[in-house]
Amino acid sequence: MPGRTYTWHSTIQNRQFRRPRWLIRLYFYAINRENLDQRMNDSEHMPADGRQGFGNNPFDALSSEGLPPAAGNSSELPELRPAPQVARKNRGRVDIIRQTAGRGGKVVTVIKGFTGIGLPEKERLAKAMQKACGTGGTVKDGRIEIQGDKRKEVAAILAEANFRPVFAGG
Repeated sequence: MPGRTYTWHSTIQNRQFRRPRWLIRLYFYAINRENLDQRMNDSEHMPADGRQGFGNNPFDALSSEGLPPAAGNSSELPELRPAPQVARKNRGRVDIIRQTAGRGGKVVTVIKGFTGIGLPEKERLAKAMQKACGTGGTVKDGRIEIQGDKRKEVAAILAEANFRPVFAGG
């Protein structure tokens, strides 16, 4: 018969007879089920309630000699105090603006309003912002420009540098 696969040959009246796959599976399922039932009834299997162990515990031979005593009380532990916070100097307000004008519809995050900070430090901040945002950027006319709308990431970096970031404009 085309399309069917048969196995397990036997001879009936000098003819070759092939049993269908479902019959073979049923037969082997019954045999395996009997073996499984027989194995489960043996006294060798491990009980599920945990009464009987494996018989060999590798930790039985260990002793607690030479170990420090266990802390029985949580009051014996030293109290952990938070480290005193050093007053951070506020370096002033910095405006974070989202711009698209004159850029062909592309969004740029502009940071301006730095006071008392030179070009090298602005370039270092711009480099850190570019790295954190995963985008390009530049320093132009005393402002830092970061490609894309990355106001939240830029605000986090400015806060770490002790600036007070303010979202300005639209």
